[in-house]
Amino acid sequence: MVLYIGVIGDARCDEKTYCLAETVGREIARAGAVLVCGGRGGVMEAASKGAHTKGGLVLGILPGPSRAEGNCYLTVAVPTGMGEARNALVARASDVLIAIGGGYGTLSEIALGLKMGRPVVGLGTWRLEKPGMPGPHLLVSETPENAVHLALQLGRQGQGGTNLGS
Repeated sequence: MVLYIGVIGDARCDEKTYCLAETVGREIARAGAVLVCGGRGGVMEAASKGAHTKGGLVLGILPGPSRAEGNCYLTVAVPTGMGEARNALVARASDVLIAIGGGYGTLSEIALGLKMGRPVVGLGTWRLEKPGMPGPHLLVSETPENAVHLALQLGRQGQGGTNLGS
């Protein structure tokens, strides 16, 4: 079963966050999973670069109408022309999501993923809790390696909904 792991985060990030995302991308490729992302810069580029350096498959779901807006590490670029609404496609195409840093766009992808039944692993990102709603809504990881390990575990347990790769 091939897992599709979404990596979500800011289009602009600092060097530390870039390095975390690049490591996440490398680990996803080493595990033989497909990396799904928004296809642009920052966290998306870093994760794509990491996966690319290890021969991984990288699917970029772009907000605009042109493949040219994608980063140079994408294996497949899908221009949607949907703007930020493409966040729903990133969540839907993923079996599990890893959120790294991020702003409100990342928060929207986390929420969409959770609403769709996708597990979300957080690495230096938002913390969520809803009064009266038990359970961890977002699993927290302190390292990129552990974030990927958790994502793989959750995906293999079938907690990510329908696997689009099978």
